[in-house]
Amino acid sequence: MTTNPWLVPVTTLRRSLGNRRQETRSGRIGELRVADSRVPEDREVQAEVTLCSVDGGIEVAAGIDAPWVGECRRCLRPVGGVLRCEVRELYRPRGPGEPPDQDEETYPLSGEMLDLRPLVRDAILLELPIAPLCREGCAGLCPTCGADLNDGPCTCPPAGGDPRWAGLDVLRDPSPGVPEEGAGPPAGADPGPTA
Repeated sequence: MTTNPWLVPVTTLRRSLGNRRQETRSGRIGELRVADSRVPEDREVQAEVTLCSVDGGIEVAAGIDAPWVGECRRCLRPVGGVLRCEVRELYRPRGPGEPPDQDEETYPLSGEMLDLRPLVRDAILLELPIAPLCREGCAGLCPTCGADLNDGPCTCPPAGGDPRWAGLDVLRDPSPGVPEEGAGPPAGADPGPTA
């Protein structure tokens, strides 16, 4: 039988307020996914945890490192790295059948074991990038041929304007030689007679 690395015994810790203990836990957390970013199911997550006995339960502060992979939103290249999460939450005992408080976000503390897994999962899900980039200046893909523009320009001709907006082009690009409203005469034009 495999031991669950996310279960922490807290009997001794709860004997008096202010008791403090540090733990390092690592193990698989299961696949977590947000859009196209995910923590693979077979990768280990690590948590550096400080547990402190407080009035009303146990306060848990944790630094969590989780490997993640994804796809660049512009060029679709694989991206990834290690996600670093910082979290501080309260675990509070609840009686049998007692529902969670509506205005208080706490984790349940049942028996003499504290389960870190829900805290670790929630922290990672909040930090996973929704639309990752391989780098800030990623040029993306050509919308016509699909070439990766990070490797250089493609051979497609420049995209023409959208014909649905053609009626507005006359407002943006006045005809040559026709001054825009409020502008002076064209350069080199005879200003006409002066008084």
